[in-house]
Amino acid sequence: MKAAHRAKQWVMCRTTGIISHEPELIRGRGALLQIPKMLKESGKERVLVTTTAGFIRRGTLEPFFDELEKEGIRATVFSNIAPDPTLKCVVEVVTQYVLGDCQAVVAIGGGSVIDCSKAAAARVVCPGKRIREMKGTMKIRKKLPDFYAVPTTAGTGSEATAAAVVTDMKDGRDYKYSINDTCLIPKCAVLDPELSVGLPKANTAATGMDALTHAVEAYTNKYPSALVKEKALDAVRLIYENLPVAFADGENIEARDNMLYASYEAGVAFTNNFVGYVHAVAHGIGGLYHMAHGQANAIILPYVMEQYGEAAEKPLAELAKAAGLEGEDNAQLAEAFIRSIRDMNESFGIPDKIEELREEDFEILVKRAVAEANYTYPVPAIWSMSDFRVLLHKLLK
Repeated sequence: MKAAHRAKQWVMCRTTGIISHEPELIRGRGALLQIPKMLKESGKERVLVTTTAGFIRRGTLEPFFDELEKEGIRATVFSNIAPDPTLKCVVEVVTQYVLGDCQAVVAIGGGSVIDCSKAAAARVVCPGKRIREMKGTMKIRKKLPDFYAVPTTAGTGSEATAAAVVTDMKDGRDYKYSINDTCLIPKCAVLDPELSVGLPKANTAATGMDALTHAVEAYTNKYPSALVKEKALDAVRLIYENLPVAFADGENIEARDNMLYASYEAGVAFTNNFVGYVHAVAHGIGGLYHMAHGQANAIILPYVMEQYGEAAEKPLAELAKAAGLEGEDNAQLAEAFIRSIRDMNESFGIPDKIEELREEDFEILVKRAVAEANYTYPVPAIWSMSDFRVLLHKLLK
């Protein structure tokens, strides 16, 4: 049974887990202000800018809007994207795009803004297809409008990925699922550290641990390519060197810049080799209890890596070396790496259990995790439903 399971994973990984391109990358202070000129050079005159109300209220984007005006580009702004965007929010973004007769999208925000905007862009090019019909892999297959992703948190990696996560409702309860298609890879990823300066400590920690989870799951999964290994190892190195600094000093531009790039690299890595059981469980928990995705990942990550056992020992040892940890053999290095994750969580004030978790919800969480992960994610060890129950008991406070 597991041999057949592995065969399906290999086929899935080889056919949909390899991207043909990365976004064009613009990085550094003031990078956001390069977009208007790029839009002008590509012949665009009308653009949809999606963001959050906070960015508009604080006036952070005024220099960007001034540059758009100088280039003669009309902006339609939608700033009502909340965390965990729903299908209703996606429809609202689509409506604004159509009303503004827009030709491109600039998404400025965290993963929620970028993912919601990606899903909306998919609806724009597939007006007859609902988001629920795009759930899963390669269900869009149409080129999106030019899409510029500008992350303001260093975590989701959505600016580099072929995925968008949305929140839906099933049986009267919220749940998250992903739509995956190479056309969702943005045209351009714009990493401007000035936009993440001052991000609250809790958000810095949670999004940073989200990026770490992407790199770790992509690397420990079966079938990582040379590209995946390179990106994941460098992302882990950068996160261990810079996340504690960014957490302690939110104004440190160098640390913010390095974390944005680490998140981007981790995004490239998992777009090419998927995530794993950490995300499968975190999506269920996030949807059910409205828990921040990065925080859920941070708590679950060490438990899943520990439960993989020997199956993940060698790649975890290699990640440990990238993180600057020491050990006499693979077992010691893997143990040190798992322990370091727990230590970082503790230093950031992230708990080691999920307080919201309820035993009566185990079955729905297990079913959702299995439905998302099995056959799709090339995890190092294939779990049965009982294995997921064991994990959830460990997470129970």
